[in-house]
Amino acid sequence: MKAQFWSFDIMFAIVIFILSMTILTYVWTTLSSQFTSSYGNGVNLMQSQLQELGTSLLLQGSPPNWNSLLNITNVTGWDNISIGLGSSDNAGLSYSKILSFTAMANYNYEETKAPLGVGYDYYIIINSTDYRIVIGRNPFENNAYSIQTLTEPVSINGAPANLTIDVWTNTSFGIT
Repeated sequence: MKAQFWSFDIMFAIVIFILSMTILTYVWTTLSSQFTSSYGNGVNLMQSQLQELGTSLLLQGSPPNWNSLLNITNVTGWDNISIGLGSSDNAGLSYSKILSFTAMANYNYEETKAPLGVGYDYYIIINSTDYRIVIGRNPFENNAYSIQTLTEPVSINGAPANLTIDVWTNTSFGIT
């Protein structure tokens, strides 16, 4: 019986099994490390864009009076502006710029990403005791895969408010 057990067929099967397990382990660890690296870079990029967006929204934009020069239905003219919601007298956010930006996002959300300087989706909420303004796409209604959030205290016409910005994606940061 011993001779039959250690026959050439069994030894060949053991070699194939060990070889296949080695290859499977190698592929698994390689893909796992690539996925981790890719995911980490995606989150870092989202956080970077979120910080830049938070900073730029508090500024006046470029040109400073972009909202008065804007034609909402002329999307090609949006390429010449940088959206900022800050008022010219440094009194917080400008209500007229907020309304202009809201109209832009309602007219063509996708085209507002370039003047904002973001590649991901965004969702902006401006809350005060008197109103709640929502701009962009809600990540929870669009099956967001990853969300990065920033909240800043602001003022609008001297009244305190909170600016909450979500930068999100509903796609994986997997290997591309």
